Amino acid sequence: MKGAVFPFIIAALCTVAFLVSFLHDRRRLRNGFYLFFALFFIGITLLALLAAVSPDAAAWLVLAAVVLFVVAVLALAVFLICNGITMLRREGRRPANVLSLLAGVGIVALIVFNATVSQIGWVPLDALRGSVNGILAYVSFIFVCFLLYSIVYGRIHSEKGVDFVVILGSGLLGGRTVPPLLTSRLNRGLSVLAKEHRRNREPLIVTSGGQGPDEELPEARAMADYLVTAGLPRERILLEDRSRTTFENLTFSAEIMREHKKDYRCAVVTNNFHVLRAALIARRAKVNGQVIGSPTAWYFWPSATIREFVAVLVEHKIKNLVICALIVLSQVLRVVT
Repeated sequence: MKGAVFPFIIAALCTVAFLVSFLHDRRRLRNGFYLFFALFFIGITLLALLAAVSPDAAAWLVLAAVVLFVVAVLALAVFLICNGITMLRREGRRPANVLSLLAGVGIVALIVFNATVSQIGWVPLDALRGSVNGILAYVSFIFVCFLLYSIVYGRIHSEKGVDFVVILGSGLLGGRTVPPLLTSRLNRGLSVLAKEHRRNREPLIVTSGGQGPDEELPEARAMADYLVTAGLPRERILLEDRSRTTFENLTFSAEIMREHKKDYRCAVVTNNFHVLRAALIARRAKVNGQVIGSPTAWYFWPSATIREFVAVLVEHKIKNLVICALIVLSQVLRVVT
């Protein structure tokens, strides 16, 4: 039982850190790290308790976990490759649509690379393998925390009333038509309005999106037209039609909301794969509100989630590059010494 005390203490500290940080502001990526370590050390605690009662059972459990991990990695590679092919068939050959395919092929290539280097036994290649594995382990760890907290954040909804519902644009089909991805957001926005109406509140909707070079009208106007067609009175719609990025979406929308009500509270609607990054940006843009997600087609979700994760990595590129450089340096020093 003594072996379970230390991991239990760490699990308790991480849980407290998560709860305090989450209650203070749930729109922080560090909440995902606190949650990951809390769950990890809870698992270690339970394993230590099991080992104290039955060491054989604990050993078999660890072995089963290792086997399950290997099988899961192989299954993930196959799924990502199949998903990537589906994306190319349904969404066209664009760079953003090949991310899941590249990830699946990358997993297979990594397995082959490690097996090949082990057979060759050349020291410089071994250093390269250590660097690649170290960097991928670091990136995978961040991705797991990102994905874990994305799921948690997306499923915890605030019960506080809102004064505005901001719907983020996502591009138009053929330059003027609302595509299925954006339709999902607009319908979710209407469902939020219906929920608020049952609470005797009548929030306004802010459609947010400027006009791209290949679009005949601003996204905000096309979104407003869709809402009017769906039965929403036009006077309940405010247009934010200057933005080009998510940060501008939220910054310009916040300006509009503050003009109507200084101490406003809002809900920001986007697709479920975009929820956490939009929340991080909303915090940076000083938007007073939380982000909620709308459904996305199953085949679209993996590539879109990978794209969101890459965007988060790029937003913290200096910190990540420094850590990756330290990983490479550690492998070089290991070989040299």
